[in-house]
Amino acid sequence: MGTSGALAVVSDSSRKAVPLIKRQHRSPELKQQIVEESFAPGASVARVARAHGVNANQVFTWRRQYRQGLLKAAHSSTPTLLAVRVTKSEPEGRGTETRRPAVGVIQVELPKGKLRLTGAVDAEALQVVLGALLR
Repeated sequence: MGTSGALAVVSDSSRKAVPLIKRQHRSPELKQQIVEESFAPGASVARVARAHGVNANQVFTWRRQYRQGLLKAAHSSTPTLLAVRVTKSEPEGRGTETRRPAVGVIQVELPKGKLRLTGAVDAEALQVVLGALLR
C-alpha cells in the first residue's frame, strides 16, 4: 500500500474549550434521603435520580450500599440499637460440686464484621472495639 498524498493537520483555534463538569460531593445524609425516596411505594429510581441531578446508576449503587448497611451518616443524631440475645448455658458437669467463675460470651454481628468475646472483658476495651466497628 503506497501513500502518495501528503497528510495535513488542521488546527482550529476558534473552538472554545468545553468546561469540565466538576465532580459533585453528596453528603451521606443526602444520599440516604435520595435512597429512601427511591424506596417509596410507586417511586421511580430514574425520576428520583433526575429530580436530584444524579445518574440513576449511582442511585442503584447507593441503594445496594444502603441495604448492606454501608450508607450511613457520619454523625447520626438518631441513636442506633443493637439486637441483644441473652442465653443461659447449661453446666458441663452435672452433679459436680466444683464451681467455676462465671464466664460470659458476647457475640456482636455488624455489617463490617463479627466480634466474639469470652471471659472477663475490660469495659473500656470493649467500648473502643465497638466504636471502631460501628463507624
